[in-house]
Amino acid sequence: MSNIFRQLLELLPLSPLMVATVQSVDVSNGTSVVAFDGSGTAVVRGVSVGMGGKCFVRNGLIEGAAPDLLMVEIEV
Repeated sequence: MSNIFRQLLELLPLSPLMVATVQSVDVSNGTSVVAFDGSGTAVVRGVSVGMGGKCFVRNGLIEGAAPDLLMVEIEV
């Protein structure tokens, strides 16, 4: 019999996909400074999203542009 919890963990991604706002872009070294909602800033690799745009970030890399949508938090 296999471990059901291990099977569940295999379905989940190892690193989360987060949404951030690009604060600055440094084309010379291929990095951008991004700000996460409520959790600070980080320097990540990638310059595909312009300053002020939303982007998807995973493992310190910009994966692409994110839609600029309104965030709603619902308590359960």
